[in-house]
Amino acid sequence: MSLSTAEIATALGERVGGDNVVTDPAQMGAWLNEPRKRFHQTAVAVATPSSVAAVQAVMGWAHENHVGIIPQGGNTGLVGAQVPLSGKEVILSLRKLDRVRSVDATAGVMVAEAGVILENAHKAAEAAGAMFPLWLASQGSASVGGVLSSNAGGVNVLAYGNARELTMGVEAVLADGRLYKGLNALKKDNTGYDLKDLLVGAEGTLGIITAASLKLFPLPEDYETAIVNVASPAAALELFQLMRQRMGARLNAFELIPHIGLDIQLRHGMLDADPTASASPWYALIELTRMAGTEPGSLQSALEAAFEEALISDAVLAESLSDRTRMWAFREQMSECQSREGASIKHDVSVPIAAVPALIAEGSAAAEKLVPGIRPVPFGHMGDGNIHFNFSMPVGADPKAFMAQNDEAMHEVIYEVVLRHGGSVSAEHGIGQLKVDLLRRVKDPVALEMMRAIKTALDPRGILNPGKMLG
Repeated sequence: MSLSTAEIATALGERVGGDNVVTDPAQMGAWLNEPRKRFHQTAVAVATPSSVAAVQAVMGWAHENHVGIIPQGGNTGLVGAQVPLSGKEVILSLRKLDRVRSVDATAGVMVAEAGVILENAHKAAEAAGAMFPLWLASQGSASVGGVLSSNAGGVNVLAYGNARELTMGVEAVLADGRLYKGLNALKKDNTGYDLKDLLVGAEGTLGIITAASLKLFPLPEDYETAIVNVASPAAALELFQLMRQRMGARLNAFELIPHIGLDIQLRHGMLDADPTASASPWYALIELTRMAGTEPGSLQSALEAAFEEALISDAVLAESLSDRTRMWAFREQMSECQSREGASIKHDVSVPIAAVPALIAEGSAAAEKLVPGIRPVPFGHMGDGNIHFNFSMPVGADPKAFMAQNDEAMHEVIYEVVLRHGGSVSAEHGIGQLKVDLLRRVKDPVALEMMRAIKTALDPRGILNPGKMLG
């Protein structure tokens, strides 16, 4: 990049307005301070365009001048895709593109711009009597563009799929400023390659998503929610199979949580009451949707069958909205609670569902061998094989020393187990800058060649999120 900061600021100001450009690093905190605090580069500038045309203008200029652009949504990503790598890039924030353009509950589609906060997308759908089912712990700050760019999963993947499956079409600005107008809402369209599937999950390396057509579903009449006691992940797997057989598509979520997660949250006052029925080594948070015209009580009936088969030892069903809220708080605070215990090493991985018990057993044993006293905290989406396989430092350990001595080695032993069971080293958080080297090592070489060819074709000057995903 040969332009000075002043020249870049002037050029950006001409395209998005001077008030929409930030060049003082001291004022960039909201765009630079990512959740894990692992990445610390500043940016040359931050631009906050308020229209798609302005995004096009910025990209046309950036393409001409070889300036690296980092698209950013709500800055909730966990692998550094949305923050600078070299310090020479411009952050292009989509926060001001925050309109819900249309909601059609009858057709089951909503068109939302990239900057729409996920929680606001939920509210817009519900106001029309429908549901957009992508639910994340960070939904109060994550944006539509960000969750699509990372192909986010969340707790409802079991019933509704991940972000890619919930996307019918996208509008996106390409590297040279051209606009891809792909906002169709057709369930059937076989007119060539499915380009939106390339852009969703590309982490802003192939184009900047500015809006999307999103699938809506009928609003449930109610939910049936329970936390049940299970002896082990193997027992949880059997329970999941029973629930899926009995409930089918109504099984909305099946989350696995270890007792240590409850212990940490209660000790640190993160829960106003214990949401479980009694102490257990493991818990499963189960939720069914109850649609209009169906009778309540299906979950209780299924749990009675599970008792008879000795798959569970105790259970508590939510009897009120506050009960359900507390149960989900227990699950959603699992990542946050580990910070109360000092340093932790985290893995977002997936394996075939049947391999989840082996993953947890073998990974925990390997970790204990590497670091005696380490505390495994595996939790997550048992129903789709996505486990957040985290490890809290031993009690009394020095956090900095623990991370310095064990971070890389712990990743190696856990990823070895994951790959041996046919799994993925990134389930729903993406690659970003954190896992670039890892992707090169584990991805099929032919797949990498295909990905690089696509990147070169759509971004020949390498200005879209440079250094991310493919490096």
